Amino acid sequence: MKNRLPLRVLFLGIFLAAGCAEGRLYPVRGPYSTQSPVPVFIAKASGIFNSGNISVVLENGEKGKGRWVRAQADPVSTGDSASSRSAATNLTSVWDTVYGQGFYVSHVLGNNLFARAEVNGDRGTTLQMEMYRSAGGSEDSPINIKGVARDNKSNVYKVVF
Repeated sequence: MKNRLPLRVLFLGIFLAAGCAEGRLYPVRGPYSTQSPVPVFIAKASGIFNSGNISVVLENGEKGKGRWVRAQADPVSTGDSASSRSAATNLTSVWDTVYGQGFYVSHVLGNNLFARAEVNGDRGTTLQMEMYRSAGGSEDSPINIKGVARDNKSNVYKVVF
């Protein structure tokens, strides 16, 4: 019988290689997605358990830095203006834009392995990111993180670690 690790330890899988994991941001909507070839941006995340650092190299070498924190996925908006999160930072619809209709509710909502990050670039770009790890990931691939991001320049990204 296999021994199951606590959820906190599973999130540690993000950072196995010397405490750092490398990911990619693929533009899927916005100005970057119309370029040929479409640029791919590199992200690096470090830390364990509940938070860590994240950095991204963006267009023309702009360097962005921020922190990721473990969070709880938000319920789908019902249109109630009393929502605790503003529409500007709510990425629930971005998940469905990137991964397909119903993805957020089916895969992200209620997932214990969920994180958020805000990355600020040294030339004014800001990125909001959300990431999650499927609990059913393969043991051969300990880093199986999917995510989304949106910047202040109307770009939407698919995030993969």
